[in-house]
Amino acid sequence: MEQLLIRNLPIGTKAALRARAQQHGRSVEAEARELLAAAVRQQGLTLVDLLSVDEGADIEFEPDRLGLSARAAEL
Repeated sequence: MEQLLIRNLPIGTKAALRARAQQHGRSVEAEARELLAAAVRQQGLTLVDLLSVDEGADIEFEPDRLGLSARAAEL
């Protein structure tokens, strides 16, 4: 699993995230994970994106689970 540390959040962001997490019955970490994943899904993830991660990363490519479908590469 990958990790991400986010510094210098705007004032009130953490409190808003905590409130949102409580509304959804999740931890703050789980809520942040869901928000980030949803934002990436909206933009669309490509195979190129997956292959461009740091070397040595343990990738399990499951297109269906990631909501991916085949499409032509943009060159």
